[in-house]
Amino acid sequence: MLDFKIDEAKCTQCGLCAKECPTLIIDGKNGIPCIKEGKEKNCIKCQHCLAICPTGALSIFGKNPDDSVSVKGEIADAEDLERLILTRRSVRRFTNSEVNPDTIQSLLKTAAHAPTGHNKNQVLLSVTKTKEEINKVRELVYNTLKKAKEADALSGNLAMYGAFQNMWEAKGIDVIFRDAPHLIIASAPEKNSNGVADSVISLSYFELMANSMGIGTLWNGFLKAIIEEIAPELKDAFGIPANHRIGYIMVYGMPAVKFARSIQSDGLHLNHINL
Repeated sequence: MLDFKIDEAKCTQCGLCAKECPTLIIDGKNGIPCIKEGKEKNCIKCQHCLAICPTGALSIFGKNPDDSVSVKGEIADAEDLERLILTRRSVRRFTNSEVNPDTIQSLLKTAAHAPTGHNKNQVLLSVTKTKEEINKVRELVYNTLKKAKEADALSGNLAMYGAFQNMWEAKGIDVIFRDAPHLIIASAPEKNSNGVADSVISLSYFELMANSMGIGTLWNGFLKAIIEEIAPELKDAFGIPANHRIGYIMVYGMPAVKFARSIQSDGLHLNHINL
C-alpha cells in the first residue's frame, strides 16, 4: 500500500504532484489528487510527489512532510561547492583519532540519499565504526594474503600483494589500509545492472560530505582487488551477501596531512556531439 494521503485543508490543487510523477500514476486533474485506479504497482517509491508539494499537503508511505529537509535557503553556494570538489585529494596519512559515531551515522544517512537506477535503492553499506573493528579486518586481510603467498597464488599482477604482506609483517607498513581508522564497502545485488554505478555514486556522496567536515578519504582499489581476485571468501567474513557485487571500497578518518591548494588537472577529455 502506498498510504497516499492528502491534507485537503493544505492542498491548493496545483497539480504539481501529478505532473512530477515519473510513472504518471497520480490523477490531479479533478480537484484533490489521488492515485489512478490499478496503478499503485507502478510506483517506484521516489517520493517526488512529497518533495514537490509546496504546502506539505501530501504524504506517502506514512512519511510526514514536516520531517523532510526544506530546500529554502539550504542549497550549497556554487563557488564553495566547486572549491570543495577542486581541492579534494586522496588522503594516505591519518591521525589515530576515530571519527565521532554520530558523524559517521550522519554521513551514512547522506549516502543513502544518493540516486540509484530505477530508484531501486539496493546499495548495501558494510562498515567498521571503530579502530578495533578495522584492526580485525586488517589482520584478517594480511593473514589471508600470507596464506595465498605461501600457496604460490600470488603470481603475475598479483605479486605486489605478496610484497604488501611482506611490508606489513616485517615493518608494520600498511599499504592496503594506510592505517585508516574506518572502512566502508558499497555493494549491490549482482542482478541489478546499475548496482556498481549506484555503489560508486553512493560513496561519492559520502566522500564529498566527509570532506566538507574535514574528514579525509581514500578510494581503496587494493582491497577490492584482493576480495575479487584472491580471496572472495572475505565477502562472507565481512557479512556481504554472496549474491552482491562490490561497487567500491573506501577508507577514511581524520587526515594527518593538509593540502595547501588544488592540483591543476589535465583530466578533461571532451567530445562535442554535433549531429
